[in-house]
Amino acid sequence: MNILVCVKQVPNTEELKVNPDAGTSNLDSIPRVVSTFDTYTLETAVKLKDDDASIKVVVVTVGSDKAKEALKSCLSVGADKAYHVNDAAFEDIDSLATSFVLSLAVKEIEKREGAAFDLVFLGRQANDTDAGQVGPQLAEYLGYPQLTYAREVSIVDGKVRANRETEDGYIVMDATIPAVVTVTKTEYEPRYASVKTKMAANRAEIPVLTAADLGSEASTIMSPGKVLKTYIPARKTGGVKIEEETGELSAEKLTALLSDAGVI
Repeated sequence: MNILVCVKQVPNTEELKVNPDAGTSNLDSIPRVVSTFDTYTLETAVKLKDDDASIKVVVVTVGSDKAKEALKSCLSVGADKAYHVNDAAFEDIDSLATSFVLSLAVKEIEKREGAAFDLVFLGRQANDTDAGQVGPQLAEYLGYPQLTYAREVSIVDGKVRANRETEDGYIVMDATIPAVVTVTKTEYEPRYASVKTKMAANRAEIPVLTAADLGSEASTIMSPGKVLKTYIPARKTGGVKIEEETGELSAEKLTALLSDAGVI
């Protein structure tokens, strides 16, 4: 079985500082890391490989030269191979264009690997945009069934099974293979790299795929989505914090306040 894990390098949000006047941040000065949900996604794929040594895990990202570090990070924690989609034509593209580029990359990597991918994994959403669109869009481009918000993934009777997180709890769903699966935060934490695996990852050869490598369709890429403005939402002021000794007393205090304000 072959698994492709699509990852994204994003600014480390723990170190993100926004200029309140301009509503922007100097992203170039912020360290970049693999998006949080992508780390859980890769761990999910590697755990499947732990249970079945015949499984091969390949990672891919669309990004600038800096994104190579994200791929090295993935190789250091269990990925077998990495591909870097890097071309000036793909800079600042939106979710729809990214999913289209990835669909072309999937087919090109399959050619180079000499085998089709049984599963394509993605994080449920990226830390920087929180859009959560690339996974479902990629499934549509590939024509594959999709399982989203997977908290746990397994292979059962030749199908992929996901324990899916929902607003009301969890549901278990199966899909035929090949399929696209988006992964949310799992019960297990992503593993850490060792000095040995980091050194091996630094020595690994990471093929670069350009627009020319992806074929003539890559030249048709357009991004319908545009960022018009970024800003910090205004903080709400006022409000009353009620902390009485018991819930009953708090309810009585709240009722009195609402009555005095003419709300009830």
